[in-house]
Amino acid sequence: MAVNIRMPSPSPSPGPATLARWFRTEGDRVMTGDVLAEIEVDKATMEVEAPADGILARVLVRDGTPDVETDRIIGILVSPGEDISDTGGADTAAVNAVTGEKAAKILFPEKRDTPPEPSVLGAESHRRIFVSPVARRLARSRGLDLSQIVGGGPGRRILRRDVESAALPAALPKVPEHSDENEVRRIPLSAMRLSIGQRLTVAKRTVPHFYVSVQIDVDGLLNLRKDINEAISEEESTDVCHPSVSDMLIRAAALTLKAIPEMNVCWGEESILLYRQSDIAVAVSVSDELLTPVIRDAGGKSLTAISHESRALIASARDGKLRSEETKGGCFTLFNADMFGVESMAAIINPPHAAILAVGAITRRPVVRQNQVAIASVMTCTLSADHRVIDGALAAQWLDTFRKIIEQPIRIMI
Repeated sequence: MAVNIRMPSPSPSPGPATLARWFRTEGDRVMTGDVLAEIEVDKATMEVEAPADGILARVLVRDGTPDVETDRIIGILVSPGEDISDTGGADTAAVNAVTGEKAAKILFPEKRDTPPEPSVLGAESHRRIFVSPVARRLARSRGLDLSQIVGGGPGRRILRRDVESAALPAALPKVPEHSDENEVRRIPLSAMRLSIGQRLTVAKRTVPHFYVSVQIDVDGLLNLRKDINEAISEEESTDVCHPSVSDMLIRAAALTLKAIPEMNVCWGEESILLYRQSDIAVAVSVSDELLTPVIRDAGGKSLTAISHESRALIASARDGKLRSEETKGGCFTLFNADMFGVESMAAIINPPHAAILAVGAITRRPVVRQNQVAIASVMTCTLSADHRVIDGALAAQWLDTFRKIIEQPIRIMI
């Protein structure tokens, strides 16, 4: 039975679009997932894929046709040898218009020595691999070896969904065998390490990262912390925590998110999720694991409250008592690498978060103050952001505001 090829909805801007061009002509044999045409909307393009195997019997909307409505029939597929008048729900008049030599080629396609669809040769088995054009482009962009992907289409043909679900380790070189058993010691993967590996692989492969860095003078922050701790020491109560630099950075990050709410977002596949309160996940290194307990509404809590909560969460993480609900939520992660002596690093975003701030070690460096060279305590902060929801200018604005809050630390106490 004939199959209609319909104009897709050009999400996220539904409505009429221009059918820019066809990649196949009438009489071409196609397979499910093959790219048939390209449409344009708002200076963006998207592809129209074949909904089924068959032969392109009729092109009903020509190249360059503007204002083509969503769901309009733009072409028709038929099966080889199918009676061209047996169109089922397709456009009967359009199909019947295909006559003569063109109809003969559609109904009884010539035999070919090589398959018409794109294919490649497997590097290891030298077998022919059949792959749709969109799947081949996607595999190339992700650095995947097509010979390592099992196709789920007809005749084991590799489709886009097969590439998207392919595990990256399957495309990597295998660990070489060792002749001497003493050369290598195998350490079984813990469930947590396996989960971290899978999550970060997906994040790095599918989330478009970009990075923005800034150096921040933290002498004022360190002096404020010293004054706070001295004041706390003079109090008779022992319930008040001495805030750490990390606590002050958490508070500063939350205040910056409040000041620039457009950064307090996550990618929601079909929409952008904008959050009201500033929840900050804190990366905690535990043995060979990295946990991210979340301090909720950090922008609405005092520095001492954040200090109490962060200590409790870190202690629970290191004792193995952290509850799963304490690691969920928010869209922003803070990782302080100061204790490791690392001056700067670019961290991988922790999905579904849209950003992570990696803070380097505080070091003494020469700086210019009022046209005079001085020695100051400086730290480098690198923001990794998801380009799907955060633009470069917005990330730079956020980091500049964060720097100003750190260099005027009294704002952290307000």
